[in-house]
Amino acid sequence: MFRDSVKKLLDEGLAQREDLFLVDFEVLGDNTIKVVIDGDNGVLVEDCMFISRAIEHNLDREEQDFSLEILSAGATSPLTNKRQYKKNIGRTLSVKTTSDEDLEGILTEVDDDKILLEWKTREPKPIGKGKVTVKKQAELSFDSISKAQVVIKF
Repeated sequence: MFRDSVKKLLDEGLAQREDLFLVDFEVLGDNTIKVVIDGDNGVLVEDCMFISRAIEHNLDREEQDFSLEILSAGATSPLTNKRQYKKNIGRTLSVKTTSDEDLEGILTEVDDDKILLEWKTREPKPIGKGKVTVKKQAELSFDSISKAQVVIKF
C-alpha cells in the first residue's frame, strides 16, 4: 500500500516534467524510498528536488516513517531505458549482447526496436601486406542487449 501511494506520487511528479523519466524505483523493507531518474537533457539538482518534493510533501511522516533518496543516473550507469539511448546518440557505447558478444562503437541510430553501432577497425589487406582501416556496423535489437553503458574517454 505504501509503495503504491509513493509510486502514484512519483508518476504524478514525472507527468509534470515530461523531460524527466524513471530509471529505477524501489521501496525497501525499512521504508527507504530510492528513485533514480534521468532526463532528455540531463538531470540537475533542481530536478531531483522537484521529484523529492512531489513525493515528500504529499506523504505524512506521522503516519509512515520513511527516508527518501532521489538520484540521477550516473554517467557510467548501465542504460536501462530506451530514452537513455536516444539522448546518447553520437557517444561511444560498450554493449554486451545476450550471446556474450562484446561490442564497442559509436551509437548512430536508435528507434523503437533497435540501435545501430559503428566503429573502425584495422584488418589485413585482401591482397598484399599491411592493413587497411574498415568501417563496421552492428544493428542490435533491444532484446539482444544484456548490458550497455556509455564509455567515458579522456
